[in-house]
Amino acid sequence: MKRTVFNLVSFKAGWLAVVLLAAAGMPVAGSVAALCVVALHVVQSPDRRSELLLIAASAAIGLLWESLLVAANVLEYRAGVVVDGVAPFWIVVMWMLFATTLNVGMRWLRRSTLLAIAAGMIGGPMAFLAGQSFGAVTFADPVYSPVIIGLGWAMLLPLMVSIAGRFDGFVAVHEPSRAWTTPERSHG
Repeated sequence: MKRTVFNLVSFKAGWLAVVLLAAAGMPVAGSVAALCVVALHVVQSPDRRSELLLIAASAAIGLLWESLLVAANVLEYRAGVVVDGVAPFWIVVMWMLFATTLNVGMRWLRRSTLLAIAAGMIGGPMAFLAGQSFGAVTFADPVYSPVIIGLGWAMLLPLMVSIAGRFDGFVAVHEPSRAWTTPERSHG
């Protein structure tokens, strides 16, 4: 329980740092803060390689999805844009940060694909609406943009949950019986 609370509080602190500092024109500082949270998460993982693979997959998916939103003129980012038409680096870091929750604080999403779809459809636009209210992102259209984001997240969150199940660096923590079946401990 402590690990779950710490994971979610760390994520929220990192999220706020990235959004507030990107909105203030300091996306590098926010990204560094979030990457510190990501690094702390990886260090705490019993299987660091799996968590790193999940985080890398999340970064790739985030870069593609966010760049698609930018190219389609659904969203506009002012800070941290290195290449026109491509998502800014700080939003990719945000996806990496989000990945740190999938095997700990948001592990409950594995219970049902429909639950993950609903959480994505609602939570995705809510996060972007919050980001817009802080000035980190601008919607091209106040109705159309959140709907597109919600539909995308309804597909992407179940995908991310599935990838997290494959690359679960915390499985030994959440399923102790599996830890005893590893080859090192079965010689007995």
